[in-house]
Amino acid sequence: MNHAASSSSSRVPSGLSDRTSDVILIAICTIIVLLVAYPLYYVLIASVSNPYDVYAGKTFLVPSEFTWTGYQAVFAESSIVTGYLNSIKYTIIGTIFSVAILFLTAYPLSQTASKDLPGRKFFNIFFIITMYFGGGLIPTYLVVRQTGLMNNMWALFIPGGVAVGNMIIVRNFFDNSIPREIVEAAEIDGASKWKTFTNIVLPLSRPIMAVMVVFSMVAYWNDWFTAMIYLPGVEKAPLPLVLRGILIRSSATASQASTISGGFAELNKITELIKFASIIVAAAPMLIFYPFVQKYFERGFMAGAIKG
Repeated sequence: MNHAASSSSSRVPSGLSDRTSDVILIAICTIIVLLVAYPLYYVLIASVSNPYDVYAGKTFLVPSEFTWTGYQAVFAESSIVTGYLNSIKYTIIGTIFSVAILFLTAYPLSQTASKDLPGRKFFNIFFIITMYFGGGLIPTYLVVRQTGLMNNMWALFIPGGVAVGNMIIVRNFFDNSIPREIVEAAEIDGASKWKTFTNIVLPLSRPIMAVMVVFSMVAYWNDWFTAMIYLPGVEKAPLPLVLRGILIRSSATASQASTISGGFAELNKITELIKFASIIVAAAPMLIFYPFVQKYFERGFMAGAIKG
């Protein structure tokens, strides 16, 4: 009797089966992918559809009245090529500068580099304080102007050269993922701190470096407000600022047409197409770049995780 009761109780499921768990996880992942991917897909099909059909909800899955007018209007501007080249230049230089400063700042403040560095705790606290108390736009603008960086691309990089939040992430990576024993062994073998950093620490830090590179590239690629403040010249404008100018001019033209010739409807349609096309034009390079660093990006996020 007891044997029968024990055998029957052993057949009672204690939780979800593996198959059921897999189905639930796949369903959740599918929903998340759709929530993330559909807005971009919607903008993509809206950029080649009749804007009035878009606002009427007729382009839920497929384009309506397919047209390249928006993209033709964007690329008809001679400044679009200059904007692309400027954004590529600012993104590459800014990313190299920011990541280099980030690692050169985070490593000395980590316990991996030295537990006995004088003032290490003070500088860590000092950097954290700057996260909560900033000078603001006007003091920063005055500093940039007085240092002669106006209309100079370095005004985009130097004022925000160290992202304190990212610096803390990199510092924690050094503390949790690079054993202090490796650094001590290199120093015992006669390696200088600089050689240890460049030959041992940096190669082991490629995952977190990929994460910081992606963060910096996305930030510099999408930054238009800083350039609008410090780079007044049109020839130095990055792509987002160029696209903003195209959209403003097209909106102004449509408004003038509504009061002068009554051609507001057609020009307003073009303005809406330009709006959607500008989003795709601005986002496409980062979407193309990300798959090449996805492996390192995910590894960098997982590197600092708590291991059981």
